[in-house]
Amino acid sequence: MPGRFGVGDLGPCAFEFADFLADAGQKLWQVLPLNPTGYGDSPYQCFSAFAGNPLLISLERLAERGLLQASDLAKVPAFPEESVDYGAVIQYKMPLLRRAAEVFFSDASGAERAAFERFAEGAGAWLDDYALFMAAKDAHAGAMWTTWEAELRGREAKALGEWRKKMAPEIAAYKYWQFEFFDQWQRLRDYCKDRGIRFMGDIPIYVAHDSADVWAHPDLFFLDEKGAPTVVSGVPPDYFSATGQLWGNPIYRWEALAERGYKWWIERFRASLALFDMVRLDHFRGFEAYWEVPGGETTAIHGCWRKGPGEDFLSALQNAFGGLPIVAENLGVITPPVEKLRQQFGLPGMSLLQFAFGTDPQGPSFRPHNYSRDLVAYTGGHDNDTTVGWWNSSVGADSTRSLEDVRKEHEFARAYLNFRDDAEINWVMIRAVMQSVADVAIVPLQDVLGLGSEARLNLPGRVSGNWKWRYKAGALGKELSARLRLFAGLYER
Repeated sequence: MPGRFGVGDLGPCAFEFADFLADAGQKLWQVLPLNPTGYGDSPYQCFSAFAGNPLLISLERLAERGLLQASDLAKVPAFPEESVDYGAVIQYKMPLLRRAAEVFFSDASGAERAAFERFAEGAGAWLDDYALFMAAKDAHAGAMWTTWEAELRGREAKALGEWRKKMAPEIAAYKYWQFEFFDQWQRLRDYCKDRGIRFMGDIPIYVAHDSADVWAHPDLFFLDEKGAPTVVSGVPPDYFSATGQLWGNPIYRWEALAERGYKWWIERFRASLALFDMVRLDHFRGFEAYWEVPGGETTAIHGCWRKGPGEDFLSALQNAFGGLPIVAENLGVITPPVEKLRQQFGLPGMSLLQFAFGTDPQGPSFRPHNYSRDLVAYTGGHDNDTTVGWWNSSVGADSTRSLEDVRKEHEFARAYLNFRDDAEINWVMIRAVMQSVADVAIVPLQDVLGLGSEARLNLPGRVSGNWKWRYKAGALGKELSARLRLFAGLYER
């Protein structure tokens, strides 16, 4: 989102976007994971699977409550308008968040302090470990937890007690930022609810190795005696990459999780469902079978399939929550057992229209005439190029497509979608998913705005330069909302 402070936040621009959605007749706002990002700024590689990202806290809201002064926000660096410079944002924003924490703990009213204590106690199962982890990480200049001294790395009780005492002010600040994040998020969610807008969140299947989750629960992952993963996550070669995708996350010890009734996963879902009305379960096929790569590999080629927790895991979730408000991300190498598992638990799948016309072997299933109602249909996803960028690319720079593949893909898409070259490809695709029988249709904002590859959010396999795009202030006008509202009305969305 736009805004003065270099990165989107939970302040005025978020509420303005909610107004745009309401004016456009939209009912669902899907977000990527909102957790604190680590190396590479990816929302799928976070320091915690439970915490919120402090960078999303609105400084303007803090100033309104007297936790910051107007003078604190008077001198703002010249941040780029259409991308996020994460390093510069962190350098600017974190000192201000620290100042707000100091003011809170010195000046908070009794009621405010009581609210904070209630939050900290309720979230204690994850918050205590997260706050200590981040404070210790700061004390080690950001170094990965596996490089810390053995006593702290191994979570010896004496060391934990000493560090909690030594880092008490820093730990308190990290807890306060979580209190503030969740309060600001709830205010936005209530605002959206009043306008008939629900939220879809996102639960990544894996967690980052350098995270409070792995440090606090090393017995739930395949790690060696020093905490390094012995096997890591990824996917085999596919449409996106001829060498596969090496994600590098540690692999779960599913037997250990099962012995504990999947408690950690249930609590993770509980935390997500407290924030969102429904969730996209990332890499659903990994719960049926997952690609395991030996630690130390540089690509995902030399991996193998391992059996996932499947029915046993989903049954545990169902027993804990009753109905499962889950959308299964069933993209990639999908086998009949994966689809059987999804259908057994009544979970809608996903379809990306961008995959419907090329060489992907599952292409026919992505064509609207083959859609089922229990589906969430997209023009494209966060790993795709934008629709305009995809259409204008002459070669498959992000995939295994050849020039001839691209030519045939375009030819088929023109015939299938019945459009002329002077038509706007993004709106042709938007109409196609909106008029389909899929119960839910979601359009990335870049496609609504008709932006090209410069607005691409993520290129799988690229280590840096992702997750930076922002839309410009003033980009969401009445004409755009009217076009979306027309389609929503025409197709009874």
